[in-house]
Amino acid sequence: MASIFSKIINGEIPSYKVAEDDRFYAFLDINPNTKGHTLVVPKKEVNKLFDLDQDTYKDLLLFARRVALALRKSVSCKRIGLSVIGLEVPHVHVHLIPLTDMENATFQSKISLTTEEFQEIAKTIQDNFI
Repeated sequence: MASIFSKIINGEIPSYKVAEDDRFYAFLDINPNTKGHTLVVPKKEVNKLFDLDQDTYKDLLLFARRVALALRKSVSCKRIGLSVIGLEVPHVHVHLIPLTDMENATFQSKISLTTEEFQEIAKTIQDNFI
């Protein structure tokens, strides 16, 4: 059965897409730690990060870097944190989280955004994505 991320990539479930190429897809986390919290996933469904082939692993991180640079231009923060946990969804995903303090990285505190706020930040990141 396809993961929720595969369904998002295939357009079966809506998302706030911020970047995409032929192998990777980046979208806003709908349960974000901070404004701009983004997930980056390979389009090929693989459960665990270290099960990716070497080229996909490397290219995922390079794509995530490009998204992080766009995110850094789009959201006020001290830095962009990167986390790979992978217990929630059996599909490799990288969390890019704008950080102002360590609390932002704990996954304990979440924020709420309106549809308009999600749309606005997604558009801003898209515009800064190179």
